[in-house]
Amino acid sequence: MMRRRAHGAATMLLAVLTLVTMTGCGWKGLNSLPLPGVEGKGSTSFEVQAQLPDVNNLQPNSRVRVADVTVGHVSRIERQGWHALVTMRLNDGVELPANATAKIGATSLLGSLHIELAPPTDEPPTGRLHNGSLIPLSRGGSYPSTEQTLAALSMVLNGGGVGQVHDIAEALSTAFRGREQDVRSVVEQLNEFTGHLNHQMDDIIAATDSLNRLVGRFAAQQPVLDRALATVPDALEVLNTERDNLVAAAEGLAKFSALTVDSVNQTKENLIRELHDVGPVLESLANAGTSLTRSLSLLATFPFPNETFENFQRGDYANLTAIVDLTLSRIDQALFTGTRWECDLTELELQWGRTIGQFPSPCMAGGPHNQGNPLAIPYRWDQGP
Repeated sequence: MMRRRAHGAATMLLAVLTLVTMTGCGWKGLNSLPLPGVEGKGSTSFEVQAQLPDVNNLQPNSRVRVADVTVGHVSRIERQGWHALVTMRLNDGVELPANATAKIGATSLLGSLHIELAPPTDEPPTGRLHNGSLIPLSRGGSYPSTEQTLAALSMVLNGGGVGQVHDIAEALSTAFRGREQDVRSVVEQLNEFTGHLNHQMDDIIAATDSLNRLVGRFAAQQPVLDRALATVPDALEVLNTERDNLVAAAEGLAKFSALTVDSVNQTKENLIRELHDVGPVLESLANAGTSLTRSLSLLATFPFPNETFENFQRGDYANLTAIVDLTLSRIDQALFTGTRWECDLTELELQWGRTIGQFPSPCMAGGPHNQGNPLAIPYRWDQGP
């Protein structure tokens, strides 16, 4: 009997000493002790940390969930500057990107808090969470808590104007009373306007895209625009300085225009007559266009036509016989016919006793060496063949 009492006293003393020891080491309740049955307790689990702006009523040993599945627990909560640092242990099979987000949520309206881990929604996933990873404060947050929801609802119901809905409805009823047709017309016009906008949606989108491209080009040319805006004031100042000269130049141009108009009016009849005279010349030149262009082909290959020039030489040599007549009468006929020097060289040649030859010449008509041009005078029986 004495042994049992001694054993019980020793057990009680050991329990008291244990409690005192734990109190001296910072006893914070049962949540500060590891609890059995929680996720993330295996030997292959790994530890990650998350910076959160506020932990609300989150406690150690709270669940860590991914897509409503518990994958770990909160092992430690610390203050780090002006935000909280939460340490979590996750099961080995948890696969999340390195840029995952961490938010505090609740299972129900009055349920317990937990941490929800999820891939990012505003950027593509990169990397993978591993032991020692840290989710920064920029990717930490919390879902609205029950207290915040009730506070917002209380603000709407008490001070948000809900009580004035009746007054607003009564005022609208008074304003529209007797104007039902006008209100109906307005609604129909709004419906038609909305329909037109809906039909023009593609054009509006195209115009918006064009405006976007135009703004993009302006943005690309921003240095040029800045330089232009910086130069325009100087240019305007120069124009302002030269305003008197510009006005004088404009007045001089007006006087010149008046003189030009007067000159044109005075010479209009002569100009029209000259244009009428030039018309037949241009028409003749146009009619001779084919012959003129054909003669150009002969100039480069004279005396052989360009069309038959390839037939000029078939072998490696060619024979050419040319007679060059440089008598004064021939030169006179070829070069000076129709000029003021016509027949001068022929008369000089006749002074040396030479006849003109057998071709007719207007210089010999009625002269002492010829009885006339056989092409211009009648034929006589005694003049021979």
